[in-house]
Amino acid sequence: MVTTLVSALAAFMALGVSVFPVVNAEYDISTRQAAIDSSRTLAYDLMTIYKGNQSGQIPGLLPGPPSSRTTEGVYWWWQGGALMGTMVDYYHYTGDDTYNHVVTEGLLWQAGPNNDYMPPNATAELSNDDQCQWAISAMLAAENGFPNPPKGSAQWLDLANAVYQSQVRRWDQEEKSDVCGGGLRWQVPPTNVGYDYKNSASTGCFFNLASRLARYTGNATYAASAEKAWDWLVAVKLVDATTGAVADGARTSTNCSTVNTAQFSLNAGYILEGSAFLYNYTNGTETWKDRTNTLATAILKTFFKGEVAYEVACEPKHEMCTSDMLMYKGFLHRWLAVVSQLMPTLEATFSSMLQKSAAAAVAQCTGGKSGRECGFYWTEGKYVSTGGTASSGAGEQMDVLAAVLSTLVGGVSAPATANSATGTVSGNPAAGNGTTTTGGGGNATSTAPPSSTSSSAAVYMGASGVLMSALVGLGALAVAA
Repeated sequence: MVTTLVSALAAFMALGVSVFPVVNAEYDISTRQAAIDSSRTLAYDLMTIYKGNQSGQIPGLLPGPPSSRTTEGVYWWWQGGALMGTMVDYYHYTGDDTYNHVVTEGLLWQAGPNNDYMPPNATAELSNDDQCQWAISAMLAAENGFPNPPKGSAQWLDLANAVYQSQVRRWDQEEKSDVCGGGLRWQVPPTNVGYDYKNSASTGCFFNLASRLARYTGNATYAASAEKAWDWLVAVKLVDATTGAVADGARTSTNCSTVNTAQFSLNAGYILEGSAFLYNYTNGTETWKDRTNTLATAILKTFFKGEVAYEVACEPKHEMCTSDMLMYKGFLHRWLAVVSQLMPTLEATFSSMLQKSAAAAVAQCTGGKSGRECGFYWTEGKYVSTGGTASSGAGEQMDVLAAVLSTLVGGVSAPATANSATGTVSGNPAAGNGTTTTGGGGNATSTAPPSSTSSSAAVYMGASGVLMSALVGLGALAVAA
């Protein structure tokens, strides 16, 4: 191994590549190529935090969960799905396929035995919005033309549809129980804290997923589910149809009559993007045009400060930003970019805002030992360490990567439909109906063989730590270039 290390180091030095990061490196997004180059470095730094492709680790997961942060990490199960979706977008916007095999492995591994993103390893923290987040990433893979899963595995649309089907059944159950007139609860298992809470994250994500499935497939059944979700959100006042404000949730103990009015960009973004998908699906009806415009106006007013993304619920006091919230800005940028494609009348407004926000984001990436670590507080004009137990970097890094990617939206295709998509649309129509298929898995004991990158990464990291991590990452960047 020592000989291998020396040879690898010599090879990189011969290429004129430094194995140590440049201190105070500045990201450039002034041109398309500069933004792509910056994205590559941001993606590399982000993926060094991901350990799921190492021997003995679980594919798809960031280190965590927070309950075991002293030994593992600070991230919840859903945040692995968020990472996978971000990297699907990374491929779509840059064409760099360096991480595609890792993303495919993660999305399939966490799908669970029934390919509905209810894996045994996530039971203790399974919520409707978390399950839906993984489905959104799978749906994104279908829309972005991400390479198909291996033959015999559930295809991307299968996975998204399976989650939709499981959540429709829960919605039907809630309608029959006459609690709040429908909607989705936050948690899935009745024993979980939060089962008595119905929130805009869960129902909003379902609305988003159903809207996307409607547009992708042309099936009106999905559209009807999306309409029902919208009507419920408005009826219980989680969405203010007049102002576009999106509240967080309500308790079943009060029949959802008392609303928690806290606002989070994640929740508002789910619903804005879903609305834009329905606008596009319905060929620009006035109803969905008005709704999308109203939601967009509210988002720009609430979650941007001086045209820079700002998480209003926690940023005024830094210590209030949890590891969940530290990922929200990335979603905001990614979803506004897609909305600008689905509803072109918003393109000019969003493009300017996203460019200015991304510029502020990269300007403060001057922290840490590398001199290029990113913080969360973009409006402050400088790097501010989150510190404490709320973050170890993935959220902040993902946010900035997403912000830079959003500036590239003008050069990529809009989300595909089944008619325009390339490759396999569906490989297993039974997904989500209790039928186990090959592929996926969902627990740490799966016998699926690791990819060649997984094996080599594990050896490098185990043998030589930080130095070889840098070598492996620079190798990836060299391939991407």
